[in-house]
Amino acid sequence: LEDLQDAFDFCYKVHYQPGEDRSRDPQYVRQLQALQAKLQNLDQQRREVLAQMQQLLGRSETLRELLQQELGDWRERQQRSCLGAPADTDLRPLETWFTELGQRLFQLRQLLRALRDLQQKVTYERDPLAAETPLLEQRLQEQLAHLLKSAFVVEQQPSTPNAFKRPLVLRTGSKFSARARLLVRLQDRDYHMEATIHIDRDPPKVKGFRKFNILTSNSKTLQPGDRSQEGLVCDFQYLTLKEQKDSRSGKGSKGAGESPLVVTEELHLITFTLAYAYCGLELELKTSTLPFIIISNNNQFSSAWASILWFNMLSSDPKDQQFFSAPPPAPWPRLAEVLSWQFESVAERGLSQDHLLMLAEKLFG
Repeated sequence: LEDLQDAFDFCYKVHYQPGEDRSRDPQYVRQLQALQAKLQNLDQQRREVLAQMQQLLGRSETLRELLQQELGDWRERQQRSCLGAPADTDLRPLETWFTELGQRLFQLRQLLRALRDLQQKVTYERDPLAAETPLLEQRLQEQLAHLLKSAFVVEQQPSTPNAFKRPLVLRTGSKFSARARLLVRLQDRDYHMEATIHIDRDPPKVKGFRKFNILTSNSKTLQPGDRSQEGLVCDFQYLTLKEQKDSRSGKGSKGAGESPLVVTEELHLITFTLAYAYCGLELELKTSTLPFIIISNNNQFSSAWASILWFNMLSSDPKDQQFFSAPPPAPWPRLAEVLSWQFESVAERGLSQDHLLMLAEKLFG
């Protein structure tokens, strides 16, 4: 396109002489006809390139939708694995696919910028670049934003070092860790992206809902590591939580802060926020953990873990912090499956039908 454009521009400046009546000069007429043919060829080539751009954006949109389905399947596997189910939660295939698609979209973005530069140098009446390039840029920008926002995921849910394969139950004063990952591994070397974490950024409007502070640093700067296979990871380790005391409540009493939910049914969330920038594109990316429960002593652990099981079995909204204000009943086949996962996660063997029948008789008579 650039070569065609330069050839047309040269001939236009050399041969076209407006303001002079040279219609009877056969050589000048032939030059104008050749110039018109060059313009028609340039216009056709521009339209073909734009058509290819439209086609590529359509394909990338289809691919992005497929990746969204794969990512949804991965989230379900991760949720099941938190309950003890055997599941493959390796993110490397998804990371490869997301990165490849991100690279292609950024390449298209560069090509669109090059087309815009060409249009600024040479344009004409009914120029397709002037009409279609802004629309393509907007469509591409939306695709990139959707891809990047969905590519920021929680790789490791909040868990303590000795959780006995029981994540999502934390204890005040005890250390825990959580990790998020950006599946599109594209980063400017001269720009340091900062990730921050917040607990209960938008807390439910429930009277007496406990509030907590993260005592350790809540921000990290992501810098390109020496080993590229590590990817773009926000790894927060050795975090601790401390409850904010309600000044209105008296000593030894919840007082004005009394909550309708018991401690082991109070769900909390950690939100990761990443200031992303690459090739001039800047976005704020967010992702949240699964809801977790904060206990103050080990006697509450069993009840808290039962709540985690109940929520992840039955909730369709991973951010529903008021789930236990009206918890639904669990169908036995679903509960039986989860109970079998529990045994398999610690004994490497699930429950047989006879075992499950015995449990059902204990529960239902």
